[in-house]
Amino acid sequence: MRIIELNEVDSTNEYLKRNDDGEDTIVTALRQTAGKGTKGRSFISDEGGLYVSVMRHYENFCNTQAFRIMINACVAVCKTIEFFGMKPVIRWANDVLVCGKKICGTLIENTFSGSFISRSIVGMGINVNNVLPPELKEIATSVSGQTGRAVDVDAVKRTLIKNLKRSYTLADYKSYINWLGKEITLKTDKGEQPALAVDVDADGSLICVVAGSLKKISSAEVSLRL
Repeated sequence: MRIIELNEVDSTNEYLKRNDDGEDTIVTALRQTAGKGTKGRSFISDEGGLYVSVMRHYENFCNTQAFRIMINACVAVCKTIEFFGMKPVIRWANDVLVCGKKICGTLIENTFSGSFISRSIVGMGINVNNVLPPELKEIATSVSGQTGRAVDVDAVKRTLIKNLKRSYTLADYKSYINWLGKEITLKTDKGEQPALAVDVDADGSLICVVAGSLKKISSAEVSLRL
């Protein structure tokens, strides 16, 4: 897999879209000027963080298997965070937390050909040494904030790239979840609702008990508060 290392870019995902020549590629940057988050949100991408996108091309990869892409990204990030002495937890479906605070966000952009995925671009932003703005300090954290020391961003990058080259399973994904069997809060555009988390299905759906009924919920419909 080709590796491209940049100091600054508008967005690592957008860079890959502009420069797609059919070769699977990982691009890294130390700063993004127009970072992207989920649902069209901007993603703060200041110097001190690590911003990585991986592009893969597929043949005959059915869209029903799309969650495998998220599994590989989330587990790779968790194993990287773990390597530096922390205990990461995945907040369904694609955030990685440490001590209840977000340390990494993930954005997946798939290209479809009929019912098949022809290309995926997965963007990850890890807070390493970057200083978090005051409004985020209650909900976000960083590697340096957790370890009490500045961490070599290049070492984090090398570890993440190594982990991204591997494949992982749903069992690996679940091994970083500590909230199954517990009360959670589902957040929708209409408000919040308590639920009991039961399982995560192979297609990425969250199985939970809501108002006494077992339901299968898509991440496109709700987000999760632990």
